[in-house]
Amino acid sequence: MSAADAIAGSRFSARALLLGTRLELRGWGESEILARVPLAVRIAGGGMAVLFRYGVAVLFGVAPEAERMLRERLGPMLENRYRSAEEETLELRLEAGHPEGLVEGALVVRSGSVPRLQLIADVLSKSALLAHYETRLGGDFERIEPFAVQLERQGRIPGRTREHLKRIGALLRIEHRMVGRAEIGDKPELLWEHPELERLYALLEAEFEVPERLAMIERKLDLAGRTVRTLVDLINARHSLRVEWYIVALILFEILLTLYGMWWPR
Repeated sequence: MSAADAIAGSRFSARALLLGTRLELRGWGESEILARVPLAVRIAGGGMAVLFRYGVAVLFGVAPEAERMLRERLGPMLENRYRSAEEETLELRLEAGHPEGLVEGALVVRSGSVPRLQLIADVLSKSALLAHYETRLGGDFERIEPFAVQLERQGRIPGRTREHLKRIGALLRIEHRMVGRAEIGDKPELLWEHPELERLYALLEAEFEVPERLAMIERKLDLAGRTVRTLVDLINARHSLRVEWYIVALILFEILLTLYGMWWPR
């Protein structure tokens, strides 16, 4: 099935919106579905959307009112809905006789076929997810740096073990979403059925610097994780030392009681 019936015009925009941590994709009527992997649906009022279970909706040629209605419909399907959506945009031009590529800030494609738009949506969705975690990890690094400075200057370990364990859990969730749910480092399954789109995928992946950004986030995750784990280990060592002193104090107290009983018997 072609997307030409769903999208009007030879020039339109593609917008990737990261709406939440997870999107439940069941419940779409057969008449609305254009393709299933990833799920592409026809939008009432014109345009189409490609939906991803990691919380991203990519809209093609969707009018503002139709977008508002779609967001309302997606609301109950979202898990941990974000207050503001991370957004990635790209202008598209359909030119059958023109080589595919970026021209004057717009992506020129030979057709508006569903597989082609699904592939574009895949890269845009991953770019939006990467942008979200780039911002989030930037905040984590700002919070971790004062810990390291205080440890260097004062030799004291700031914070409690529970706070650092929560930070490790947050980092693990980021890694799980990127590697497990979004599979950012993997090529889309669509390319197995449409190998002719390999060149377009490589072009988009290079344009949005997906491999480079993913590698940078993985390095930051590793560094942040090691930093927090080091803090937790130091805090645990401090607690263990404190317990050992308590034990020594109790032993000394017991010895004193014994001596007292020996020298000053009743």
